[in-house]
Amino acid sequence: MTSVQITDSHCHLDFPDFDEERDAVIARAIAAGVTRMVTICTKLPALPKVQAISEAHQQVFHTFGVHPMSVADHEPVTVDQLVELSKHPKFVGIGETGLDYHYTSESAEAQKTSLRLHCAAAAEAGLPLIIHARAADEDMARILAEEHANAPFACVMHCFSSGADLARAALDLGFYLSMSGIAAFPKSQELRDIFADAPLDRVLVETDSPYLAPPPYRGKRNEPGYTVHTAKVGAEVFGLSYEDFAAATQANFDRLFTKAAQWAEAA
Repeated sequence: MTSVQITDSHCHLDFPDFDEERDAVIARAIAAGVTRMVTICTKLPALPKVQAISEAHQQVFHTFGVHPMSVADHEPVTVDQLVELSKHPKFVGIGETGLDYHYTSESAEAQKTSLRLHCAAAAEAGLPLIIHARAADEDMARILAEEHANAPFACVMHCFSSGADLARAALDLGFYLSMSGIAAFPKSQELRDIFADAPLDRVLVETDSPYLAPPPYRGKRNEPGYTVHTAKVGAEVFGLSYEDFAAATQANFDRLFTKAAQWAEAA
């Protein structure tokens, strides 16, 4: 195992893409230096499977939220439900939630309601909010600012690929931007420039696996071990060695996902 450690702050280990070799995928990640993985639950019926994966692996933590693209198809959860679920020892964040007007603009109003509910739960639980944003920059910036003013919470803009205005709005609220494989694509220079303008202490890395594999695996199934390839691009963006960039993102993850950091210390 490499001595350089890094965290995949957002993956979906419960997805059927991993069913045939989930343990091997996790083992490969650990061998690559990915010592922590946060597996994200996006639908309440999937929570037992997600929770079981985190319980079975020391290196895996989990979250839950109703994905904006699923809001119209699922019963809404309540703030109380989210806060109660968050009491599990390896439950480390609220989400992913957010707004997606690219695929599901017809449910925009329901998405906004769901997003505000998740913001309130994050504030009450004292856990970071995990945001999915696509083609909804103005509404996203406005709602996050309003809800944060009402009851402050920590937050990461997961798989950030929106515009510079939303990046600045999020950073001004003290939030974090997470770099996925999209930032490593050759045609993503504009996105890399947005990250380059962000403070180093507000950047995380993730895979969003099984999606968005970075080069040299683009077009194939992504997995947590490939966090390293995105992080190497991140190091170039910030003019750092891979070791220094990895160390910075580890410190950032610990600062945002305090429950996961405390679990690691206790272990």
